[in-house]
Amino acid sequence: MRSAMKLPFAILCAVPFIMVLGNSMLVPLLPLMRSALNVSLVQISLLITAFSLPAGLVIPFAGFLSDAYGRKPIMAPALILYGLGGLLAGLAAWLATSPYYLILGSRILQGIGAGGTYQLAMALTGDIFQSKERTKALGLLEAANGLGKVVSPIAGALIGLISWFAPFFVYGILAIPAGLAVWFIVKEPEQKTGGITFKTYFHNLGQILQNRGLSLLACILAGMVVLFILFGVLSYISDVLETDYDVRGLRTGLIIAVPVAAMALTSYLSGNYLQQMAGGSLKPAIVAGLLVDAGALAVMGFINNIYVFFPAMVAMGIGTGVVLPSVNTLITSISSKERGGITCLYGSMRFLGVALGPPVFGLALTWRMPLFLGAALLVGVIAVLASFYIHAEKMLPPQLLPSH
Repeated sequence: MRSAMKLPFAILCAVPFIMVLGNSMLVPLLPLMRSALNVSLVQISLLITAFSLPAGLVIPFAGFLSDAYGRKPIMAPALILYGLGGLLAGLAAWLATSPYYLILGSRILQGIGAGGTYQLAMALTGDIFQSKERTKALGLLEAANGLGKVVSPIAGALIGLISWFAPFFVYGILAIPAGLAVWFIVKEPEQKTGGITFKTYFHNLGQILQNRGLSLLACILAGMVVLFILFGVLSYISDVLETDYDVRGLRTGLIIAVPVAAMALTSYLSGNYLQQMAGGSLKPAIVAGLLVDAGALAVMGFINNIYVFFPAMVAMGIGTGVVLPSVNTLITSISSKERGGITCLYGSMRFLGVALGPPVFGLALTWRMPLFLGAALLVGVIAVLASFYIHAEKMLPPQLLPSH
């Protein structure tokens, strides 16, 4: 990576890190918040939903707008809105007598802002890096996302020692400078923007789906399912640690951080390795990572032992870290003009996978073996689909393909 690109790319890596904090930093503090606000369990859980639902709804529109008007004009204001929502929530908690609904509204603003962050950082990375370095860059971006997942619950628990509403101010302190840095420091490549209509845009997307739809679908399913599985299993393990081993709070966060850290480190290392290889290595990496996840799930299905579960979870983190940089490279490479829309479609499905994992794996407390073996079968099926339907040569530009 050229020296001139190191600071702009570091700023882009800060975007997924900050976005992940949106929910994860608050989770350890929800019981304390519920007590301070004197609200029900459902009401306090709405502070998570109020962020996640708007973010999921905004992501596809942010993709279209970024393709039409540029990444920076969408991403920089989105980061600032995300930060302002946090500051408003913190001020409401600090100054208002009954702050719950003000905090809830502020969380909605944060969610709207979050919808224009990580996916656009991924799309902009695809715009900037046109060589084999793209895989390494996307691996670093995924590692930053994983690092945020590792740090956020621990940071939330520690910052909460100051006050239950202190994390809200952290969002503003981090996101607003990041938005300004994106606007003033990150250089967006020249591209034809503006004047595009919904009809033309979706016609072009339809052509991509017609020609490369199965490859794209297989990639999206691979990225979605590994995150669905990983965060579903982590949620299940956190329940088991509390109910069976009386491990909770910061200790749970530290244990769960290990497989997520394995994912982040593997994302970085696999991105580095795959950069040196030809683009034809991406599909084998995806299939291999999926098979590692399927094997780990099968072991957890047959053997109900926390000392087996832990190395299996680390293996899942490694498998996920192999899959994601490869999937990200293929998805961001399939089109340049519609890159934002396609990347945001993928981002919405990732978001859905992470959201569905915990409630689905909550059923494992009753049906552990059928659920884990069924999940292993699901991942195995997607590995087969990936091996048959992902065609890197149809998705990658010539400079990323093997030379003959």
